[in-house]
Formats: sequence, C-alpha cells, structure tokens
Amino acid sequence: MELRLFDFADPAQIAAATRLWNAACGENLAITERAMVYNTMPIPAGAQAGAIAYQAGQPVGFVLASLLTAEPSVSPPDAGWLDAIAVHPDFQRQGIGTALLAWAEGWLADQRCRRLRLGGSMHPFAAGLPVQLHTEGFFERHGYTTVPGHERSWDVAHDLAAYVTPASALKATGLEARPARPGEEEALLAFLHREFPGRWRFEAECHLAEGGRLSDYFLLWSERGVEGFCQLTYEDSRRPLDRFFPHGLPRPWGQLGSVGISSDRRGQGYGAVMMDVALRYMRAAGVRGCVIDWTSIVDFYAKFGFKPFRAYWMLGKIMEL
Repeated sequence: MELRLFDFADPAQIAAATRLWNAACGENLAITERAMVYNTMPIPAGAQAGAIAYQAGQPVGFVLASLLTAEPSVSPPDAGWLDAIAVHPDFQRQGIGTALLAWAEGWLADQRCRRLRLGGSMHPFAAGLPVQLHTEGFFERHGYTTVPGHERSWDVAHDLAAYVTPASALKATGLEARPARPGEEEALLAFLHREFPGRWRFEAECHLAEGGRLSDYFLLWSERGVEGFCQLTYEDSRRPLDRFFPHGLPRPWGQLGSVGISSDRRGQGYGAVMMDVALRYMRAAGVRGCVIDWTSIVDFYAKFGFKPFRAYWMLGKIMEL
C-alpha cells in the first residue's frame, strides 16, 4: 500500500475520491464530483491537505484534514478537522484506514493542532460521523470520544407539499421576510457581525467572496433593520445540495439553515415568522424534499413538520504534541 498526496487540481484524483466515498458510504450518503471539488477548494485563512491510498496502482482509500489559521472566532488555531476518510469496502480491515488516519493526524500535528474533530469543517462532508455507517468503533479504538451532552446531532426533513403554517408563526407582527436583494450585502454582514460574529459571519463572507448568490440568504426585517437570517440551498446554488444528503426525499430538493435571530428578539416568534415565510417561499419555487441539517433543536423544527432524517456521532480527540 502506498500513500500519495491528494492533488486537488487533478480531476482523476477528484473522481477517484468521489467513487471511494460513495462506495464506502452507500447511496444514501452519495455525493457528486462537484461536491468533492467544492469541499476541496481553498478557503480564506484555511489550510487543507489529503492523501490517497493506492494498492497495485489503484486508489483504495483517501483522507482529508483541514484547519483555520487566522480566524480564532470561528476555530482556535490549535483545533483542526478530520474532514473525510473512506476506504473501499473490498479493502477494509487491512490497516488502510488506520494508515490514512495516522497520516491526517500527523499532518494536523505538524500544523500544531491538538484538538481534532471528526466532520463539521468549513466545507463539511458531514456534521459528524453518520450513525448509519456503524463505524464509531474504529474511531473509538483510535482515541475519539463524544462530549457528554453533545453526543449526537441530526438532520431533519419534510416534504413541503404537506407543509402547514404553525400557530407560532402568527405571533409576531410588523415583520417582513424575503430573499436578500442586490445592495443588501452590507446589511446582512453587519447583522452577522453584531449577532453571530463567528462561523456564520465567516461563512457568509466566504459565500459572497466565492460568487454565491446573495438571494440564497433570506432576511427578516423590522423597523430597526435586519433581525434575522436563514440560508437556503437549491439544486442550482453554489454550495452543492448533495452535501446535505437529500436522497430518498421527493424532488426537487432544497435545504434550509443556518437560522439566527437578534438576541433581544428571541422567544417572541420572530424565528417562526422567518421560517414560515422561507418554507412557503421554497414550496412556491417547487421544492418538495427539504433538509435542515446539523441541528440539536429537533423539537423546534418539529413545529414546522420536520422529523429526524439522519443522525451523526459528534466525535473528537485531544492529541499530545
């Protein structure tokens, strides 16, 4: 077995890694080459590296790891991600996964990372380790554990053809919810800098810098200005929709999230108003199968008809440098 550096500019390696992911994870977690390209594109203040395992000249597994070097409000410089690791089923239980994991941990250690997290990176393949893979034992044997009280996260889903406005969405008045319009970039970013200056602010800045569509951000307005936001993903959005694993839901597909409201307006029905308008907007655009990913507030989204769709183990490890 030979490990070679993953060349993100090589279409053959992108295609090989996509095939390996799909073979290892199955059709319910399948992604496209477009998603692989997106998940390996450069990120401001970020660093990513990977390795592909070859046996008899054929790719049989790969690993990706990343970190942020200059965005401490998003991720401390001593924290890194194990973005993805996959070994073809025909070559599992031969030490290949262990070798790939050791390579990734070694690269992260070289970057002075001591706190590692499985999944959840800036261009995440998944929020954590999909429970359906039943591979948590492999990571536990290599020192990965859950954080008490935060063991799992969920994706929830709903067929918007059956969506019904909940009573909670009728509580607040004097609000307008709609897609962001040209010229409102500064209003969006000012709101995020004020209310969510960490990851959500950084993601919005990256989205706009990458040429992402401004109207994929839905804004909630009051007389004060922007009071809330949520991000929508469609099949023609810049971030690939298959990252959210909507397989099995009726098409056309869509995704909603993240969702945030001004701190002094929470608990007053503002979030429900924005969710309701955004979901009805997506339904009018033809979306049926809708995913809200990476959440722990399953009960809140249940009010809008969403049910648990996929679960993830949230695993991490502290390394000695």
